Amino acid sequence: MTEVHTIHVVGGGLAGSEAAWQIAESGHRAVIHEMRPLRPTEAHRTEGLAELVCSNSFRSDDPNGNAVGLLHQEMRSLSSLIMRAGDAHQVPAGGALAVDRDGFSAAVTAALEAHPNVEIRREAVDDLPPESWGSTIVATGPLTDPGLAEAIRALTGAESLAFFDAIAPIVHRDSIDMGKAWFQSRYDKAGPGGTGADYINCPLDREQYDAFIAALIAGEKTSFKEWEASTPYFDGCLPIEVMAERGPETLRHGPMKPVGLTNPHNPTVKACAIVQLRQDNALGTLYNMVGFQTKLRHAEQVRIFRTIPGLENADFARLGGLHRNTYLDSPRLLDATLRLKARPSLRFAGQITGCEGYVESAAIGLMAGRFAVAEAEGRALAPLPQTTALGALIAHITGGHVAAEDAGAPRSFQPMNVNFGLFPPLERMPRNETGRRLRGPEKAALKKRALTDRARADLAAWIAGDAPRAAAE
Repeated sequence: MTEVHTIHVVGGGLAGSEAAWQIAESGHRAVIHEMRPLRPTEAHRTEGLAELVCSNSFRSDDPNGNAVGLLHQEMRSLSSLIMRAGDAHQVPAGGALAVDRDGFSAAVTAALEAHPNVEIRREAVDDLPPESWGSTIVATGPLTDPGLAEAIRALTGAESLAFFDAIAPIVHRDSIDMGKAWFQSRYDKAGPGGTGADYINCPLDREQYDAFIAALIAGEKTSFKEWEASTPYFDGCLPIEVMAERGPETLRHGPMKPVGLTNPHNPTVKACAIVQLRQDNALGTLYNMVGFQTKLRHAEQVRIFRTIPGLENADFARLGGLHRNTYLDSPRLLDATLRLKARPSLRFAGQITGCEGYVESAAIGLMAGRFAVAEAEGRALAPLPQTTALGALIAHITGGHVAAEDAGAPRSFQPMNVNFGLFPPLERMPRNETGRRLRGPEKAALKKRALTDRARADLAAWIAGDAPRAAAE
């Protein structure tokens, strides 16, 4: 065994707990700095590590047809503490993995407290970790201490993104009906790296537009938590229903303005309004509904947004949302191993990096721990294949987004759950046993199975390649 190194972890949530476990299991020393119970948050109610503050669900556990189920499987194959505790404390939830939240947190806490290579310090870190700590993982979540968030902003020059973050829905490109929609940039203008046909456009006539506005205003919205009530909207990112409430013509003179666009399917008729979707990832598999950040409940979003021509069968990779959040502009600030470019001794993990969801946060913590261990041991850890769920998620965080073109847009990078739209497309679409191209549900099911089979094979090769290299070095 090489020299034992000490690696600090700030934050004892799911990401921090998983990072510390990976470090400790590798034979190095992990020091967890957790401010609870000395400094409580508005959302937590216990002092346990890995406390679940919202849902108790880890979502689908299907590794063949769901990206998060595949992520579960990948984490299990890498000896995840979070998945071990989740499996041990699961409660009935159909095809999902839901857990007894108290039993789960207690199991994670007990495992880390009992590990000889883990030290837990109950103390707040309200500034940048001192240089004397050396390698440090910051996994402080969406409720990062204001002092630490301000110190990060001062170091990086980035704005602290702590406000009601209004997130627009993202649609799978192959679910958009291009018999009604078309590619075109406004006035055919080619932006940086563009072609003049960079947006997907969905037209609405007057009747469709009026019905859409009425549905937005009447749609059921999510309510604020009491502790969120004093946090203001971000002015450059108002929810679409708030804009609609300002007047029925507001949206058609704002994000849904029809100027500079001609519908090739019906070129002589001018649309009353047009919804634009912008490419959201480098692979071109996901498209963001421009200006459609929303506080509508998820079921309402699906119902209302599917009334838009071209989106009747839209498959949403992510639905819109609105919540207080603190996260980094990670593609600009972090390198491929989650290190802060401005200070490489700091790594970031969990929701502060711009991933959404319990499992995704823990997965980033898992890899941050492994990256830190490899660096401490002076060995190179091969990049995860982007064809895997872990690799796809890290690629999105560290550079898989597409820069915004909209004037006044503060950023284009947005938090996201793992989904198949983050994976590179298959080289060959699956066919049935006769060689016929598939359509509909059969095609979707076989495509997902092909993506997950490829991911398992590539992750197995990555694990096999790293083991002998680590032993040799």
